Amino acid sequence: MLGIIINPKSGKNRYRKQRLYLFQLIKKRHQPFTYKVTKYASHAIELARELVEKGYDELLVLGGDGTLSEVIDGIMHACISEEQRKKIVFGLMPRGTGNDWGRFWNLTRNYKNSLDLFFNSGKQQSVDVGCLTLKRNGEEEKHYFINSIGFGIDAKTCQRAQVLKYYVGSHGLNYFFGLLSAVFTHKSLPVVLTTDEGLTIDAPLFTMNIGNGPFSGGGIRQNPDADPRDGIFHAMFVARPTIRLILSAIPKLFNGRLTEVSFINNFKAHSVFVKTKQHLLIEKDGILVDACGPYKIDIVPAALKMMVPADKQLQQTAD
Repeated sequence: MLGIIINPKSGKNRYRKQRLYLFQLIKKRHQPFTYKVTKYASHAIELARELVEKGYDELLVLGGDGTLSEVIDGIMHACISEEQRKKIVFGLMPRGTGNDWGRFWNLTRNYKNSLDLFFNSGKQQSVDVGCLTLKRNGEEEKHYFINSIGFGIDAKTCQRAQVLKYYVGSHGLNYFFGLLSAVFTHKSLPVVLTTDEGLTIDAPLFTMNIGNGPFSGGGIRQNPDADPRDGIFHAMFVARPTIRLILSAIPKLFNGRLTEVSFINNFKAHSVFVKTKQHLLIEKDGILVDACGPYKIDIVPAALKMMVPADKQLQQTAD
């Protein structure tokens, strides 16, 4: 059964036209469906959970990275069996600002192509999902994400970009200007980071991004080798760089050469544990999370299936 979740605030100027085209397309296919419209922050989590618990195994998301992240969170929190969850297939019609998850899959804001991919030409591909575990008021919480999770400057840039959109509208450049605004005011905070691969970093954290996908911040390639099909995180950690070093790295943000920068610690891991005595701002897929540490970030390999272009599908090998 097909369930559609729509965020009308993402790309709202074209919302009516896109919705009309979608409904006409489904009508021609004579395909039963249910659609839900988000009304407030985190509503997509509730809607996705409700749909999959009712047996919907196809979910089409019309929204940005944040909306998709909430849908993934809802699916992963649903009271269904592991077997049921692995049968769920989702698709994306990008309507947001950054479109970082869609960028990896060559999904653009051409909504007709995205819908043709979901209904006709796409192939199913298993994708990994990330899980952030933290404690709030003594209770353990799990927050799932699909693309990346960031700390320090990464999170502050997201925070500044969200403020900017209220003044200049939703633009990919919001992240770049947010970065410039944040980078000269942020102070590094002491953390101890460990991974399941044996890495330990005891240093002041300036910024860190743990990537399931390679893009973040509207096209910035912080982890250019990250691949949501390979079962492992690709991550970068920066301690306390000088202004000169920061300026030298900015040109490499978008060309995939950030791994060449000497003061950036690049690593891979299935699990990352971050211990800190101070509050750290976190963003997961552009959604700000406010909670004290420690934090544990795990990858869930091949957690869900997504409709992707045929040239992005990896052939699954038999066990």
